[in-house]
Amino acid sequence: MPIRSPSSKPKEAKLFRNNRSQAVRIPVEFELPGDRVLIRREGMKLIIEPVTGPANIVELLAQWKKEAPLGPEDQFPDIEDMPAKPENIF
Repeated sequence: MPIRSPSSKPKEAKLFRNNRSQAVRIPVEFELPGDRVLIRREGMKLIIEPVTGPANIVELLAQWKKEAPLGPEDQFPDIEDMPAKPENIF
């Protein structure tokens, strides 16, 4: 799939309705990889970027390392472990 640099020449695209959502037909020279995108607004511009995920476990672990450490509210509570009672199953 072609991925053009941000300096590629603008091209007009068609807007249409898809149920209750507005959609845009993306010309082939602007196609993005994958089947999901992130979209955000900057003033009057809409910025559309492909959703990319880690390619392997090393990249996934590197992403997780950037996350803030878990706080006390994220820990499992202490649970009193009661001894098992015999049950009559007959």
